[in-house]
Amino acid sequence: MADPKGFLKNGREVATRRVVEERVKDWNEVYPDGIGRALLPIISTQASRCMDCGIPFCHQGCPLGNIIPEWNDLVWRDDWDGAIERLHATNNFPEFTGRLCPAPCETACVLGINQDPVTIKNVEVSIIDRAWESGAVRPQPPEWLSGRTVAVIGSGPAGLAAAQQLTRAGHTVAVYERADKIGGLLRYGIPEFKMEKKHLDRRLDQMRREGTVFRAGVDVGGTLTGDQLTERYDAVVLAMGATQARDLPVPGRELGGIHQAMEFLPQANRVALGEEVEGQITATDRDVVIIGGGDTGADCLGTSIRQGARSITQLEIMAQPPEDRPSGQPWPTYPMTFKVSSAHEEGGDRMYAVSTQEFLGDDDGHVSGLRLIEVDAKFQPIEGSEREIPAQLVLFAMGFTGPEQPGLIEQLGVDLDERGNVARDASYASSVDGVFVAGDVGRGQSLIVWAIAEGRAAASAVDTWLTGSTTLPSPVRPTDRPLVV
Repeated sequence: MADPKGFLKNGREVATRRVVEERVKDWNEVYPDGIGRALLPIISTQASRCMDCGIPFCHQGCPLGNIIPEWNDLVWRDDWDGAIERLHATNNFPEFTGRLCPAPCETACVLGINQDPVTIKNVEVSIIDRAWESGAVRPQPPEWLSGRTVAVIGSGPAGLAAAQQLTRAGHTVAVYERADKIGGLLRYGIPEFKMEKKHLDRRLDQMRREGTVFRAGVDVGGTLTGDQLTERYDAVVLAMGATQARDLPVPGRELGGIHQAMEFLPQANRVALGEEVEGQITATDRDVVIIGGGDTGADCLGTSIRQGARSITQLEIMAQPPEDRPSGQPWPTYPMTFKVSSAHEEGGDRMYAVSTQEFLGDDDGHVSGLRLIEVDAKFQPIEGSEREIPAQLVLFAMGFTGPEQPGLIEQLGVDLDERGNVARDASYASSVDGVFVAGDVGRGQSLIVWAIAEGRAAASAVDTWLTGSTTLPSPVRPTDRPLVV
């Protein structure tokens, strides 16, 4: 374990972000020289706070089964090579989770019962960033090839995790992506200020060197049909995500200037990386309203600020959550508490317990405002609380309802569950022989850490189906869910 008295001597400390006035003028990560470097002066002390808790409930919070106390101890002892070995044993992409995961491991930390929990996520990203800089992350090509072929459809975290595991097991793996570049929402859904794409690109380069083949710009279910796919490959892993965005069918929805977040964010990412986007949706000099109070809404907020919006309002139908853990969401569950992301530090207003009644338009058929009403705890309108706010750009960030069914899913004829996700058995297998399911396409909208865990588990199932046995780990079952009360 780390310092036996570390949690008594040291409080929780996080890295200092760049000042708001500086960072909103560029698209770089909000930490100076990246979060890994920003954390180095404090991270060993923070790792020392990991206590000898007997039963580390952080393991329960993390579906990957990350061996958190061990790499905390190794960081405290300055054994960074040992730390990255332990970290990579359970997580293919800690540079992604260390930046993007909401850290359910921390809310399950035993120290968090009566103190601030260990900064597990920060220790994780420090280990991997230092490992990349030192050259400790190298390709791990298989020693032999199995002669079996696998197609992975979708290049988000679930697809990439499955592909890397199966490639290292000796199978010939091709990853298909309909966008022009590999990465899924990691590339075009996550703003550069949250994760610079160099972190994605160097991991993809490692995977190429290991033997994974990437085929971007291929519409599987269109130019490549489901029948062609199953004829060409011994096994198929569906990892397309849950990309059917939730809509808001209220009067005025047909007006111009109302868009889904995943129409807005990918365009902004492309422009931030130097590409030209014809007819780009932009927040410049506009009153922006973001409907949805989660991480995607915060991404829209930070992007709109950098584009020069006149004003930004983020709406949430739920009441404002408390700052401390509610009594009904006890440790070690993941609590709904008030959070201030880096984007929220930068500007914008947040309105809670409000519902959009109508979109208002101008004479040109473009949105000009919203009519809102306050709601009670049961989401019922409160009479007399109506108001109007200006808006020339409205962005929906209300989550996703499931996978897109037209195209590949229909062509393969796989069964769906009652929620419209692709059904799978205990071995991640669909109703079609040789077709497996990983990530949000089977689970529904979830966290990046669950996607990677499912990708690893599905790879284990595929390897077993192809060869009769496997040494690949299987961290989660398809039916596993986060602990709730």
